[in-house]
Amino acid sequence: MSGYSRAKFPHWAQQGGKCDTRETVLARDGKNVKKDDQCRAVSGTWHSLYDGKTATKASEVDIDHIVPLANAWRSGADQWDNDRRKAFANDLTHPQLLTVSAGSNRSKGDQSPDQWQPPDHAAWCVYGRAWISVKSTYKLTVTGEERGMLTKMLDTCSS
Repeated sequence: MSGYSRAKFPHWAQQGGKCDTRETVLARDGKNVKKDDQCRAVSGTWHSLYDGKTATKASEVDIDHIVPLANAWRSGADQWDNDRRKAFANDLTHPQLLTVSAGSNRSKGDQSPDQWQPPDHAAWCVYGRAWISVKSTYKLTVTGEERGMLTKMLDTCSS
């Protein structure tokens, strides 16, 4: 982790108007999301894939980086320039950002799939596929332990 700092991944970048990445993901992942004139979500409903919980306040959810910033650093992002790290931290195209309950996101921290798995076993397939997609897209390394758990997660997929 030599040299790592979350600040080296500029996140919650502006996405147009007054909306940043966090507000954009909240609107994308929520239902009936209403925003104020500053683009802040003031109401809506969000379902957390990781633990099946439903939230009715934006303050009850976090935006998870499927592949955490610190994990990305350990997996090759330490060699990237600032622009690439910013793109990674704000990626709305690949399955890198997901609205989940604050509790599940905080229990995950910067852990990889061999260290933390979604408590809702039904989420393993989606989570495993997303992790692999992001690691592949960004050409990040995968440990043997990580690969082993990802295989178990993919074994839960029906097709």
